[in-house]
Amino acid sequence: MATATARRRSGYAHEVEIGSHAFVADEPPHKGGNDEGPSPTDLLAVSLASCTAITVEMYADRKGWELPGLRVDVDADGSLVKGDASYQVTMRLPAGLDPDQVDRLATIAGKCPVHKAIARETPISISCRAED
Repeated sequence: MATATARRRSGYAHEVEIGSHAFVADEPPHKGGNDEGPSPTDLLAVSLASCTAITVEMYADRKGWELPGLRVDVDADGSLVKGDASYQVTMRLPAGLDPDQVDRLATIAGKCPVHKAIARETPISISCRAED
C-alpha cells in the first residue's frame, strides 16, 4: 500500500509526499493559489497520461514492438466539482505501426489503472483522527 501525504506550506500550497518522492501541489492564482505546483486536478491528468504511457509501453515490450518517441497527451476539460469533467487522451505513436497494432495499443491504453479508476466510480473511505 502506498501512502500519500499532503502538508500545508502556505495558502493552498501543500508539500506532497509519496514514498521517497516529494513535490508541491497548489492552485493557480485565479483560484486563490500561488501556482507553486500543479493543481490536484492537473495531477489527475498527469496520472492519466503517465499511466497510459507506461501501460502501453509494457504491452509493447511484451510484444517486442518498438515505440520510440511515444508521447501521451491528456487534455482535461470541465470541472470535477461540477461533475462535467472529461479527458481526451491522444497517443502520438511512431510511424511504421500497422493498423492492427495501433488499434490494439488504443485498446490497451483504456486498460491502464488510472483510466479505469476515473472512468468508473471508485470507492473512497474517509476517516478523521485528532492529532496532539
